[in-house]
Amino acid sequence: MKEFLSNEGINFLYLDITENMLNLKNFLKYRDNAPVFEDIKKAGKVGLPCVVINNGEEIVFDKESIKLEQLKDKEGGK
Repeated sequence: MKEFLSNEGINFLYLDITENMLNLKNFLKYRDNAPVFEDIKKAGKVGLPCVVINNGEEIVFDKESIKLEQLKDKEGGK
């Protein structure tokens, strides 16, 4: 996912949830409260990788779901 976003010229912040407790807690906050995770949790999965766009405005799990043009427009046409 990191390579895909970089190749598309999208600015992003990569957070590894195994790096520290704060990153894990932030991920779990999304996972435990965002409706988009319901089917994933029911299937016994974690929901990684996940891309949180604009502070939770949208959460996607695969690059095919990312609306690149909208992200590029928000970044000033990058």
